[in-house]
Amino acid sequence: MPGPAFACSFSVAMKYFDELKRSMELLASNPRTIFIGQAVAVAGTAMTNTLNGVPRDRLIELPVAEELQMGMTTGMALAGLIPVSIFPRWNFLLCAINQLVNHLDKIQVMSNAGYRTNAIIRTGIGSQRPLHPQHQHVGDFTEALRAMCSTIELIRLDEPEEIYPAYERALLRDDGRSTILVEYGDYYGEK
Repeated sequence: MPGPAFACSFSVAMKYFDELKRSMELLASNPRTIFIGQAVAVAGTAMTNTLNGVPRDRLIELPVAEELQMGMTTGMALAGLIPVSIFPRWNFLLCAINQLVNHLDKIQVMSNAGYRTNAIIRTGIGSQRPLHPQHQHVGDFTEALRAMCSTIELIRLDEPEEIYPAYERALLRDDGRSTILVEYGDYYGEK
């Protein structure tokens, strides 16, 4: 007589930080990706540690020059690369809004789909715990940017299980659109 059938199911709890790190390794597996920004090749933010699995020759450290960085992002995307442009907080990305809204977002429209870009912009809502860094570091401008952009997709990463699929979508998209992925600094250690 056969024994009882057992269904074995278990789930492994995904951690927010680990999923970000795994996602950066996925992005780095594509030879067209290049990572640019502040605290990309040298330590400086919590995002830096998520890049530990990325080859050093794919990391371009930039000075605090956000508009320049977004211009470079657009140029790299036009050249066929997939730039992963890292702005550690929304408040820093605000300094690049001209390039983002008037150029990267409008390239496809202005060129009648003659130019199609795939840039991945990574930003975050600054952590407030255990120490609040003051209001110029904790902004969330996702909805405001959504209202300004006609082609860029914005994805807020609320849960660990959303992270990898969102970055995979951003990497593999072939619709000529760029993606902004919004992380939560507090979740790096909380979820």
